[in-house]
Amino acid sequence: MRKAVLAIDSFKGCLTSAEAEAAAAEGIHAALPECEVVRIPVADGGEGMLDVLIAATHGKSIRVQAHGPLMELREACYGISGDGRTAFIEMAAISGLPLVAPEKRNPMLTTTFGTGELIRDALTRGCRDFIIGLGGSATNDAGLGMLQALGFRFLDKAGNTLGYGGRIMGEVDTVDTAAVHPLLGECTFVAACDVRNPFCGTDGAARVFAPQKGADTAMTEALDAAMRHLAAVICRSTGKDVSSCPGAGAAGGMGGSLSAFLDAGLKPGVQLLLETQHFAERIKDADLIITGEGKSDRQTVMGKVPYGILAEARKQGIPVILIAGSIEDTELLARAGFHGIFSIVPGPVALEEAMQPEFARMNIRRTVEQLCRIIR
Repeated sequence: MRKAVLAIDSFKGCLTSAEAEAAAAEGIHAALPECEVVRIPVADGGEGMLDVLIAATHGKSIRVQAHGPLMELREACYGISGDGRTAFIEMAAISGLPLVAPEKRNPMLTTTFGTGELIRDALTRGCRDFIIGLGGSATNDAGLGMLQALGFRFLDKAGNTLGYGGRIMGEVDTVDTAAVHPLLGECTFVAACDVRNPFCGTDGAARVFAPQKGADTAMTEALDAAMRHLAAVICRSTGKDVSSCPGAGAAGGMGGSLSAFLDAGLKPGVQLLLETQHFAERIKDADLIITGEGKSDRQTVMGKVPYGILAEARKQGIPVILIAGSIEDTELLARAGFHGIFSIVPGPVALEEAMQPEFARMNIRRTVEQLCRIIR
């Protein structure tokens, strides 16, 4: 084997994409010292996207104070490209689920206001193009908080300005754009979605994801009904029907608001990252691509990083091997087209131990080395 490409997603809570690929590269070189190894850090719009885009564009990190999911002031980070034109924002960095203690998680209350504050800060620094990573949110407010931070006002039937959180969605009657930030008209937005769920309905944001954010059954039904109502208001206000739009349900409906109010394009996160890094060109003449993630299952073939890698590799006839810490639905993954599917875990082990960074690095290195010895 002369050329191998590594495009491995982060093992969430354990290793970054770059760290996982460094371990895999050690394994390749241990078995095949002369093999050229191309490392391409990847992400799907959630955790890790920011680091990948900053590195790919020779950009920089910006640290600011903004409001978290429960309107508490905290420090957050976003990126700006090397040319100063494009802002890279992971909404989870300021509106993410890990920022809310489990006992306080409530999508009726959590807001995306802080994400809007990051956009506003980037506007003042000269950014006019925005890539927003949608994934890992603590929110189900349909991005209304983000829009409020940018000057949008949402009014009830009596003309009163509404507050924050998912609880206001069902009360919105009118959208007031008189105080919207004047520079937004000069901007372009692209949303990197890690899911393709519609805005509302059986597969919509509330019914699929709200329970993960603290909603019980009654709250989930109420949120979905509110989103159906809000979709009608959005259509009346903007002329765009986001109710069944793929990706509109990402980040608790933020995808829908970005599309309707800021004319954002909704793209699978992995597709956006691969385009940014000129993936198709860099994998030319490769003999093998190794991809991976912390857990692989049927969700992998619904747009996660390994499936996006596989889709691009098949265009050039390059075999793809999938490695993961945990594997389910192996037959489904095999039918999708992966040439091999391997768990890096050597035997029964507690999850806490499996997620120790050094343990995971060692297992990735060992697994990849053994694979390469077979290939050799």
